Amino acid sequence: MDFGVEQNGPSCGQKRKKRYHRHTPRQIQQLEAMFKECPHPDEKQRLQLSREVGLDPRQIKFWFQNRRTQLKAHHERADNCFLRAENDKIRCENIAMREALKKVLCPNCGASPIPQDSYFDEEKLRMENTRLKEELDRASSITSRYLGRPITQLPPVQPLSFSSLDLTVGDLRNLSVSPSLDLDLLTGATSNMAFPFPIAISEMEKPIMAEMASAAMNELVKLAQSKEPLWVKQEEGREVLSLDAYDNLFLKPGTQFRGPDARVEASRDSGLVCMDSAALVDMFLDARKWIEFFPTIVSKARTTDILTHGMSGRSGTLLLMYAELHVLSPLGPTRELNFLRYCQQIEQGLWAIADVSVDLLREHQFATPSNTRRLPSGCIIQEMASGYSKITWVEHMEIEEKAILHLLYHDLVISGVAFGAHRWLVTLQRTCDRFAHFLAVANSPRDIGGVSPEGKKSMMKLSQKMVNNFCANLNASQMHRWTALSGVNDNNVQVTVQRISEPGQPSGVVLSAATSIWLPVPCDCVFNFLKDERSQWDVLSSGNPVQEVTSIACGSHPGNCISLLRGMNTTQSSMLILQETCTDASGSLVVYAPIEFNYINIVLSGEDPSNIPIQPSSGFTILPDRRAGKSDGGASTSSNTIGSSYGSLVTVAFQILVSSLPSAKLNVESVSTVNNLISTTVQQIKAALNCPSG
Repeated sequence: MDFGVEQNGPSCGQKRKKRYHRHTPRQIQQLEAMFKECPHPDEKQRLQLSREVGLDPRQIKFWFQNRRTQLKAHHERADNCFLRAENDKIRCENIAMREALKKVLCPNCGASPIPQDSYFDEEKLRMENTRLKEELDRASSITSRYLGRPITQLPPVQPLSFSSLDLTVGDLRNLSVSPSLDLDLLTGATSNMAFPFPIAISEMEKPIMAEMASAAMNELVKLAQSKEPLWVKQEEGREVLSLDAYDNLFLKPGTQFRGPDARVEASRDSGLVCMDSAALVDMFLDARKWIEFFPTIVSKARTTDILTHGMSGRSGTLLLMYAELHVLSPLGPTRELNFLRYCQQIEQGLWAIADVSVDLLREHQFATPSNTRRLPSGCIIQEMASGYSKITWVEHMEIEEKAILHLLYHDLVISGVAFGAHRWLVTLQRTCDRFAHFLAVANSPRDIGGVSPEGKKSMMKLSQKMVNNFCANLNASQMHRWTALSGVNDNNVQVTVQRISEPGQPSGVVLSAATSIWLPVPCDCVFNFLKDERSQWDVLSSGNPVQEVTSIACGSHPGNCISLLRGMNTTQSSMLILQETCTDASGSLVVYAPIEFNYINIVLSGEDPSNIPIQPSSGFTILPDRRAGKSDGGASTSSNTIGSSYGSLVTVAFQILVSSLPSAKLNVESVSTVNNLISTTVQQIKAALNCPSG
């Protein structure tokens, strides 16, 4: 230990910061390989290993000590889980035997032959109580990180009072009437997703999680109604959290000891959405519908456990959930979260949805790329006139990146825009607008453009399934690995393979390929070009014009629409192209997929499209970026702001069904074909927009 370090003066923090050292992936790989062979290396082995990996022998020694400690803790947790399961099994058997003995009667006197109390072993019960108390103490110490005080000092759960919450809005006389939304009309394209690990919640953990959720709800409401100095408005109108004011207001142990690589993202935004509050609450409490509303942000989600059933299925409901958040690019980071979602009705027409990350106190084999904690976050939903709701959204995360961010997405992520409150809110506004138009079509008594309302409703549902599949397949989580290709025309193309056997999708092997580029062109210009000038970038059309067969508006913005397209002078006369384009202040999408004529006729007749096999989809994602004059992948020194874009981050993605057999193997020709397809598409887009080709 270095006792010569000066503890006073401005350089103290800098000197302490220099003592942190992060090993490179190559060093960790070599250390892990040595650990598997010899967990207790002697001095000679440590010296040899230090020369190979470039570390000090003392660092090698400490690394092996820490690794042995981690392995021992892992085994202890596994043993505890096994013993706990065995104990629960024995307890259930004991209860069953006691219940059976209650029904046993003596054949002579008709009474119970043996007193029931004699079957209880008081010594074992005392030992069990001691063990449970120790487990509760351990859980209490961990929970105190979230609540700011030990669990034993917590008062009983009381109903929350929110009478002082100010969520009023201005004049609503110019807003149109929006009918109530039937969320059962949504598709279920994500019902068969695979998740990394099963979770079993013990009865002891449930009350602890309930306390955490209650504390998170209180904090969320304070964050939603507070003003300066807790929230600071930036020049572009975004509200960001003042960490100093937050730490003073919400005293929590450990916040002053954040790691050197830890950073906090906290933002707030508010606005109106055209949906009533009850429908919004139902959406948040259903993982499938939650993905349907946020496919560009939530790639996977599920409800792990229902800890508490609320009144009428809403107020008081407490869920344990798992989710993966993404930015629609193989190069962008994916954030994996286990969190509690708590719903509370504050008063008539006023709801709160609070989320907070939870440590499940168990190891699993899939390590996440970043250590992300969702601090108390969520939204306040206030029902307004004319079927509208006002949303106050708070997003608060603590992140310790364990992987280097790609330079292309560095500014977008570090600035907090990629997963900030504004992106969530504008996405919700666009999705609610889409389903408002969905209902307008469904409730129309007449044909529109030669297609019945039932036919247009079915086509909107089919297109939604296409968009959801496209967004989910751009996920870059640990369960969805991408491999980089290289070649003469190196565009950083990433590929991945999926074996699909789900209903509503063609069975077989699907090859997905994508690349992300930076263009010095505003997002709206890129979006309009990709939407309207298909013949200039579609390699398969060979420059031939494309005819629009029919079109359906799916939002108030003219760019939000669903189209059926037919290529002119093409050999595949039996195929049409289903395309959906959508845009908002957080970004844009252009997604399309080929579909056969006979399936289109079924859809336009108004039949349910859930079982119609739609071909693998392709398309583009467009995100705003402010890196003016930077080349692809270059670093930027300016902050990123949604809606104030100097450039665009564009991801080009193609999906190809390479075989109808799920057991088939991928061949080199398919990879080469999709690589050339993406490279040519990128070149044609850059040429049409007068962008540098390098």
